[in-house]
Amino acid sequence: MDSIDPNDPDDAWQLKYSSVLWRFGEDVKALHQTNPWPELPLLPKAINSLMAELWDLGFSQTEIREAFEAAVADMPRYAAGEESRA
Repeated sequence: MDSIDPNDPDDAWQLKYSSVLWRFGEDVKALHQTNPWPELPLLPKAINSLMAELWDLGFSQTEIREAFEAAVADMPRYAAGEESRA
């Protein structure tokens, strides 16, 4: 496997993509763990807010829906039959 070169624009884009999504996941997990209202689950609200942000930034309903549906459809492969990682 070739190493990633942060000076290559394509590699830099991939690094930014990975970093942004990793940070989002970390931040949502931290908010979940410190949620002062446990009767109001954070994840459904966070995913709904993400959808709204994407819509507000110009993604179409179709693009958003297809992306969420594809992610959910890929979950069994990624999770390899496990309900959760930890």
